[in-house]
Amino acid sequence: MDVEARKDAPPARGKAMHRFLVALNCGMLALGAIGGPLLSRLYFSKGGHRQWLSAWLETGGWPLLVVPVAASFLARRARDRGAPVLLTPPRILLAAMALGVATGVDDFIYAYGLAYLPVSTSAILISTQLAFTVFFAFLVVRQRLTAASVNAVALLTVGAVVLALHVSSDRPPGVTRGQYWLGFTLTLGAAALYGLVLPLVELAYKRAAGGGRAVSYALVVEMQLVMGFFATAFCTVGMIVNKDFQAIPREARQYELGESRYYTVLVWSAVLWQCFFLGAVGVIFCVHTLLAGILIAVFIPVTEVAAVIFLHEKFSSEKGVALVLSLWGLASYSYGEWSEAKKQAKKKREGAAAAAEAQPAAP
Repeated sequence: MDVEARKDAPPARGKAMHRFLVALNCGMLALGAIGGPLLSRLYFSKGGHRQWLSAWLETGGWPLLVVPVAASFLARRARDRGAPVLLTPPRILLAAMALGVATGVDDFIYAYGLAYLPVSTSAILISTQLAFTVFFAFLVVRQRLTAASVNAVALLTVGAVVLALHVSSDRPPGVTRGQYWLGFTLTLGAAALYGLVLPLVELAYKRAAGGGRAVSYALVVEMQLVMGFFATAFCTVGMIVNKDFQAIPREARQYELGESRYYTVLVWSAVLWQCFFLGAVGVIFCVHTLLAGILIAVFIPVTEVAAVIFLHEKFSSEKGVALVLSLWGLASYSYGEWSEAKKQAKKKREGAAAAAEAQPAAP
């Protein structure tokens, strides 16, 4: 678990481990980005109506991380009896606590919006998170804006506007026009807030790496554990105030799919959402913030198809246009980043070759 960028690590081994971590976190992000929204909407569509409970489930998978964090500590303690319990510096722990509360707020806003929207519509709206991530990454971590970034932002914005212009054809049964607009607005707000959280997580990593300290994957998992705990704590307060804990047994008995499946939906929702959050922060650690935002947008069409197949949602022409615009924006951004990466790699090779030629020959 203590995977870090050590200068004395064999290059081949380091590259292999990096590829493994990238693949692992992309896989977890895919599971969470697709399965999490589907199970949350399944909860609401079959008789669930507790937004605080849904938000609590999105954050409640953090106990799964206790095992790897404990294993990391035991491994460090075996090498060094004086090893600290946590690798994360105190000031970064405080930042993780604040980010956890912000994540809890974001989860509640998202859950509240999803209660009034189809998964397919919510997924397209959440794709605007890439636009917010690009904007906040520019402000927070000085990520450079390119023509491809601006084009992606414009296309995603137009896609959201297309959905907004066709409210009546998209409302789930029993949802009023006012509730639909509330869900629409809250989902965009959730996209904006999480678009801010992702660059702040990357900024926390940079601060943790201050003073020559290596940022390990174990530290990433620790941060996610702390963030998950405080996000859950925030949602727990909301559940207590709303008396959701007392309502769970009653809601389970009235659930359309049956009491046992009610609890199955709740448990797997917590697990899959934790995969999403751990995968997102892992991708940020392994690569950068914008890749996490891109991957979340990549899984939109899969979520769309899954919602139509498993939840029998309508896929209107307006959703099709919005989806095409979203994918167009994503493709534009991805191609721009790929082209820029090739240019930078070419410059580095040319610079290295020029430096080698400039060195005096050995006598």
